[in-house]
Amino acid sequence: MGLSNKELPKLGFLYMDYVLRFFDYSNFKGWPNKIETVTYHWGNDKDRFIKEVKKKKIDVLIGNVPATAYETFREIARALPNVRFIPSLDTQFSNKSKENVTRFAWKYDLPIPKTYVYYNRPNADKFLKKTQYPKIVKKSYGPSNYGGYFVHKVDSYKEAKALFDEKKYHPMYFQDFVPMEADIRVMLIGHKPVCAFWRRAPEGEWLTNTSQGGSMDYMDVPKSVLDLAVRVSKSANAEYWACDVAYGKDGKVRILECATAFAAFPYIRDWIGQYIMWSLSKGRFRKPHMPMFNWEELGKINPDLLRTMRHITFGAFNPSYDGAFFGKKKKHYGEGEVFLHELDKQYKVYDVKPRTFEEWPSEKWNYQDKFSLKNLKSMKVPALKKNEAPVVSEDESIPAVKISNEDLETLLTSVNGLGKKKLKKITNRFSHQAIVNILENEPKILKDIKGIKSDILDAIMVVWNNFKKN
Repeated sequence: MGLSNKELPKLGFLYMDYVLRFFDYSNFKGWPNKIETVTYHWGNDKDRFIKEVKKKKIDVLIGNVPATAYETFREIARALPNVRFIPSLDTQFSNKSKENVTRFAWKYDLPIPKTYVYYNRPNADKFLKKTQYPKIVKKSYGPSNYGGYFVHKVDSYKEAKALFDEKKYHPMYFQDFVPMEADIRVMLIGHKPVCAFWRRAPEGEWLTNTSQGGSMDYMDVPKSVLDLAVRVSKSANAEYWACDVAYGKDGKVRILECATAFAAFPYIRDWIGQYIMWSLSKGRFRKPHMPMFNWEELGKINPDLLRTMRHITFGAFNPSYDGAFFGKKKKHYGEGEVFLHELDKQYKVYDVKPRTFEEWPSEKWNYQDKFSLKNLKSMKVPALKKNEAPVVSEDESIPAVKISNEDLETLLTSVNGLGKKKLKKITNRFSHQAIVNILENEPKILKDIKGIKSDILDAIMVVWNNFKKN
């Protein structure tokens, strides 16, 4: 039956001065209790903000944190250990910078264009002299992309040096240029794709942003793109998420951007609100049904109307005689054709559970503040000591327990009581690297999987610790 009014957690919206609000009360239609609001006023407002959250006895604080406040909210979250942030600060790690997106992708072995990050500008200059072009240069940290205005294509060392001399981007972040057919934005709720559309560049151009003349359409988003987006969302442990995926002319898919902060239609925000209500109430509120490829039908609606539509609902497929008669239409998908309703079983809505450990602690991962640029007048910046200034590329290794996917599955199924069905439940919910992280940091998360009891979890940890010793 779900939780009663008194048992429901107390919700609060996280708002910030000068920042557009992602959620409002109308997105949580039907929530019976008062939803508080707490506004962060920037400056030296951290202590006051913490006191207000405590005073209002908020259990769950909902909202995105902009890049320029991310590190402050890392501190705020530590000062409020009993408050759940949705999304978590770990999930929002990729919101802060493109460098963070890259580090997240490296850790979880997600495909991205070959990427280079330099804090030592003289070293970067040496590399730019000898590398091959073209390269894509991006502003890593700060405001959002604003329609491609902080993304540049350089075709020579001369162009690259002139650009960095003028823009003073720090760190110096650039990627190999990947010729694309288009890029695809995928939005997900509970790891399920709920909206996806192509963005195509004008003829002879390379930027796909609609503000730069690009076009968009919703039809026939490939399976490989949706599968990658689901994998990325699971790796981030994201309640809601968006990925920009490059569909290369070589047929490969690569992550360009991913974050919890993204432009979303009002009905998408309604669905997220319904999903959070369902998740936090232990089923008292209905889980939103968001059928696969709903975006193809909704995308036929005039965009001006689509930007105002609210509270869109779909009925779940129930087989009947009429359904059998009228529901024979199939869609080409992957290697064959399928009934659309069958894909809802393949792309499930997961109840994302919070983690109790920090995956991306700032003491280790806040490179932007540790290696800030002191001199903005020219490229002639004193070189930092070698052990201080990281030079990283796609080949950077992440210290972690190394185990292949096959060996991990063999290890888990060696546990008495953990067969292939339970293993499938685990791998459907968590990526390979996420399972490793859980075993290393917070194994009790596995008890959220149906059938994983304390005795099985204890046995898992025995075989895991024995594996590490060997």
